[in-house]
Amino acid sequence: MVNEIALMLLFDTFKGNPLQWPIVLTYLGTGLTIALLTGWLVDRLRLQRYVEEWVLTISGGADADVQERLTFPDRVRLGFVAVKEIFGRVWLFVLIGVAVGTVLHAFVSQAWLLGALGNERWWSVPLAVLIGVPIYASPAGLIPVVQALFAKGVPIGTLLALMMSVVGLSLPEFIILRKVLKPRLILIFAGVVATGILVVGYLINLVLSR
Repeated sequence: MVNEIALMLLFDTFKGNPLQWPIVLTYLGTGLTIALLTGWLVDRLRLQRYVEEWVLTISGGADADVQERLTFPDRVRLGFVAVKEIFGRVWLFVLIGVAVGTVLHAFVSQAWLLGALGNERWWSVPLAVLIGVPIYASPAGLIPVVQALFAKGVPIGTLLALMMSVVGLSLPEFIILRKVLKPRLILIFAGVVATGILVVGYLINLVLSR
Protein backbone atom coordinates (compact mmCIF):
# COMPACT_ATOMS: atom_id res chain seq x y z
CA MET A 1 0.00 0.00 0.00
CA VAL A 2 2.98 2.32 0.52
CA ASN A 3 5.77 2.58 -2.03
CA GLU A 4 8.94 4.04 -0.53
CA ILE A 5 10.10 5.61 -3.81
CA ALA A 6 6.71 7.22 -4.35
CA LEU A 7 6.81 8.48 -0.77
CA MET A 8 10.11 10.28 -1.34
CA LEU A 9 8.97 11.65 -4.70
CA LEU A 10 5.76 12.95 -3.14
CA PHE A 11 7.82 14.79 -0.55
CA ASP A 12 10.01 16.36 -3.23
CA THR A 13 7.13 17.07 -5.62
CA PHE A 14 5.19 19.15 -3.11
CA LYS A 15 8.25 20.92 -1.66
CA GLY A 16 7.29 24.47 -0.69
CA ASN A 17 3.59 23.65 -0.68
CA PRO A 18 1.95 24.10 2.75
CA LEU A 19 0.28 20.72 2.23
CA GLN A 20 3.61 18.92 1.72
CA TRP A 21 3.81 17.26 5.13
CA PRO A 22 0.07 16.55 5.46
CA ILE A 23 0.06 14.84 2.05
CA VAL A 24 3.17 12.74 2.70
CA LEU A 25 2.22 11.72 6.24
CA THR A 26 -1.36 10.98 5.23
CA TYR A 27 -0.20 8.73 2.39
CA LEU A 28 2.18 6.91 4.74
CA GLY A 29 -0.17 6.63 7.69
CA THR A 30 -3.32 5.64 5.83
CA GLY A 31 -1.48 3.18 3.60
CA LEU A 32 0.02 1.37 6.59
CA THR A 33 -3.29 1.45 8.43
CA ILE A 34 -5.18 -0.13 5.53
CA ALA A 35 -2.51 -2.82 5.12
CA LEU A 36 -2.45 -3.68 8.84
CA LEU A 37 -6.23 -3.74 9.22
CA THR A 38 -6.65 -5.89 6.11
CA GLY A 39 -4.09 -8.41 7.37
CA TRP A 40 -5.68 -8.45 10.83
CA LEU A 41 -9.18 -8.93 9.42
CA VAL A 42 -8.16 -11.75 7.06
CA ASP A 43 -6.39 -13.49 9.96
CA ARG A 44 -9.32 -13.05 12.37
CA LEU A 45 -11.75 -14.48 9.83
CA ARG A 46 -9.43 -17.49 9.37
CA LEU A 47 -9.46 -17.17 5.61
CA GLN A 48 -6.39 -19.35 5.12
CA ARG A 49 -8.79 -22.03 3.90
CA TYR A 50 -9.18 -20.03 0.69
CA VAL A 51 -5.50 -20.39 -0.21
CA GLU A 52 -4.85 -22.95 -2.94
CA GLU A 53 -3.92 -26.38 -1.58
CA TRP A 54 -0.58 -26.60 -3.39
CA VAL A 55 0.60 -23.44 -1.62
CA LEU A 56 -0.27 -24.88 1.79
CA THR A 57 1.57 -28.08 0.88
CA ILE A 58 4.73 -26.20 -0.02
CA SER A 59 4.42 -23.96 3.05
CA GLY A 60 4.16 -26.99 5.31
CA GLY A 61 7.48 -28.35 4.13
CA ALA A 62 9.41 -30.80 6.26
CA ASP A 63 8.70 -31.23 9.97
CA ALA A 64 10.77 -29.35 12.54
CA ASP A 65 13.09 -32.27 13.34
CA VAL A 66 13.99 -32.77 9.69
CA GLN A 67 14.59 -29.05 9.21
CA GLU A 68 16.96 -29.01 12.17
CA ARG A 69 19.10 -31.71 10.50
CA LEU A 70 19.30 -29.92 7.16
CA THR A 71 22.72 -28.55 6.25
CA PHE A 72 23.16 -25.19 4.55
CA PRO A 73 23.73 -26.79 1.09
CA ASP A 74 20.55 -28.86 1.64
CA ARG A 75 18.59 -25.70 2.42
CA VAL A 76 19.95 -23.98 -0.70
CA ARG A 77 19.07 -26.99 -2.85
CA LEU A 78 15.54 -27.21 -1.44
CA GLY A 79 15.16 -23.46 -1.94
CA PHE A 80 15.95 -23.80 -5.64
CA VAL A 81 13.52 -26.73 -5.94
CA ALA A 82 10.75 -24.67 -4.31
CA VAL A 83 11.45 -21.63 -6.52
CA LYS A 84 11.39 -23.81 -9.63
CA GLU A 85 8.06 -25.37 -8.65
CA ILE A 86 6.42 -22.06 -7.76
CA PHE A 87 7.75 -20.31 -10.86
CA GLY A 88 6.53 -23.17 -13.02
CA ARG A 89 3.03 -22.66 -11.67
CA VAL A 90 2.76 -18.87 -11.85
CA TRP A 91 4.95 -17.64 -14.75
CA LEU A 92 2.12 -17.65 -17.28
CA PHE A 93 -0.13 -15.68 -14.94
CA VAL A 94 2.64 -13.14 -14.39
CA LEU A 95 3.01 -12.61 -18.15
CA ILE A 96 -0.76 -12.31 -18.64
CA GLY A 97 -1.03 -9.80 -15.81
CA VAL A 98 1.79 -7.64 -17.10
CA ALA A 99 0.46 -7.77 -20.67
CA VAL A 100 -3.10 -6.79 -19.70
CA GLY A 101 -1.93 -3.96 -17.46
CA THR A 102 0.54 -2.59 -19.98
CA VAL A 103 -2.05 -2.46 -22.77
CA LEU A 104 -4.60 -0.71 -20.56
CA HIS A 105 -2.01 1.74 -19.23
CA ALA A 106 -1.13 2.77 -22.77
CA PHE A 107 -4.71 3.95 -23.39
CA VAL A 108 -5.11 6.01 -20.19
CA SER A 109 -3.97 9.58 -20.85
CA GLN A 110 -3.49 12.45 -18.41
CA ALA A 111 -6.11 14.49 -20.26
CA TRP A 112 -8.66 11.71 -19.83
CA LEU A 113 -7.86 11.44 -16.12
CA LEU A 114 -8.31 15.19 -15.70
CA GLY A 115 -11.68 15.08 -17.39
CA ALA A 116 -12.81 12.12 -15.29
CA LEU A 117 -11.51 13.26 -11.90
CA GLY A 118 -11.35 17.03 -12.20
CA ASN A 119 -14.88 17.70 -11.00
CA GLU A 120 -15.37 17.44 -7.25
CA ARG A 121 -18.32 15.08 -7.44
CA TRP A 122 -19.17 12.49 -4.79
CA TRP A 123 -18.29 9.76 -7.24
CA SER A 124 -14.80 11.10 -8.04
CA VAL A 125 -13.09 8.98 -5.36
CA PRO A 126 -14.81 5.67 -6.32
CA LEU A 127 -14.07 6.45 -9.95
CA ALA A 128 -10.40 7.01 -9.12
CA VAL A 129 -10.29 3.59 -7.45
CA LEU A 130 -11.95 1.93 -10.46
CA ILE A 131 -9.57 3.67 -12.86
CA GLY A 132 -6.56 2.49 -10.87
CA VAL A 133 -7.56 -1.19 -10.93
CA PRO A 134 -6.76 -1.95 -14.61
CA ILE A 135 -3.63 0.25 -14.72
CA TYR A 136 -0.28 -1.50 -14.46
CA ALA A 137 2.25 1.14 -13.50
CA SER A 138 4.89 1.95 -10.94
CA PRO A 139 3.59 4.31 -8.22
CA ALA A 140 6.75 6.35 -8.78
CA GLY A 141 5.78 6.73 -12.43
CA LEU A 142 2.42 8.17 -11.38
CA ILE A 143 3.96 11.00 -9.36
CA PRO A 144 4.31 13.42 -12.35
CA VAL A 145 0.69 12.68 -13.27
CA VAL A 146 -0.42 13.29 -9.67
CA GLN A 147 1.50 16.58 -9.59
CA ALA A 148 0.01 17.78 -12.89
CA LEU A 149 -3.54 16.80 -11.95
CA PHE A 150 -3.17 18.42 -8.51
CA ALA A 151 -2.06 21.64 -10.19
CA LYS A 152 -5.21 21.46 -12.35
CA GLY A 153 -7.40 21.29 -9.26
CA VAL A 154 -8.02 17.58 -8.73
CA PRO A 155 -8.39 16.97 -4.95
CA ILE A 156 -5.39 15.26 -3.34
CA GLY A 157 -7.58 12.64 -1.66
CA THR A 158 -8.86 11.55 -5.06
CA LEU A 159 -5.30 11.37 -6.40
CA LEU A 160 -4.00 9.35 -3.44
CA ALA A 161 -6.96 6.98 -3.87
CA LEU A 162 -5.84 6.51 -7.48
CA MET A 163 -2.25 5.79 -6.40
CA MET A 164 -3.30 3.33 -3.72
CA SER A 165 -5.63 1.44 -6.05
CA VAL A 166 -2.84 1.08 -8.63
CA VAL A 167 -0.64 -0.46 -5.93
CA GLY A 168 -3.13 -2.53 -3.97
CA LEU A 169 -5.96 -3.35 -6.37
CA SER A 170 -4.38 -3.71 -9.81
CA LEU A 171 -6.00 -6.19 -12.20
CA PRO A 172 -2.62 -7.69 -13.22
CA GLU A 173 -1.94 -8.37 -9.54
CA PHE A 174 -5.27 -10.18 -9.19
CA ILE A 175 -4.50 -12.31 -12.25
CA ILE A 176 -1.22 -13.35 -10.64
CA LEU A 177 -2.78 -13.91 -7.20
CA ARG A 178 -5.48 -16.13 -8.68
CA LYS A 179 -2.88 -18.87 -9.05
CA VAL A 180 -2.30 -19.00 -5.29
CA LEU A 181 -5.59 -17.67 -3.85
CA LYS A 182 -9.14 -18.85 -4.39
CA PRO A 183 -11.62 -16.33 -5.90
CA ARG A 184 -13.51 -15.80 -2.63
CA LEU A 185 -10.37 -14.65 -0.80
CA ILE A 186 -9.41 -12.34 -3.66
CA LEU A 187 -12.89 -10.76 -3.57
CA ILE A 188 -12.75 -10.33 0.21
CA PHE A 189 -9.27 -8.82 -0.03
CA ALA A 190 -10.34 -6.44 -2.81
CA GLY A 191 -13.47 -5.41 -0.93
CA VAL A 192 -11.67 -4.63 2.32
CA VAL A 193 -8.83 -2.72 0.64
CA ALA A 194 -11.20 -0.80 -1.66
CA THR A 195 -13.36 0.21 1.30
CA GLY A 196 -10.29 1.46 3.16
CA ILE A 197 -9.10 3.46 0.15
CA LEU A 198 -12.53 5.03 -0.30
CA VAL A 199 -12.65 6.12 3.34
CA VAL A 200 -9.14 7.56 3.07
CA GLY A 201 -9.94 9.43 -0.16
CA TYR A 202 -13.08 11.03 1.22
CA LEU A 203 -11.41 11.85 4.55
CA ILE A 204 -8.39 13.51 2.94
CA ASN A 205 -10.59 15.54 0.62
CA LEU A 206 -12.62 16.67 3.62
CA VAL A 207 -9.64 17.57 5.83
CA LEU A 208 -7.21 18.88 3.19
CA SER A 209 -9.72 20.55 0.89
CA ARG A 210 -8.33 23.76 -0.56
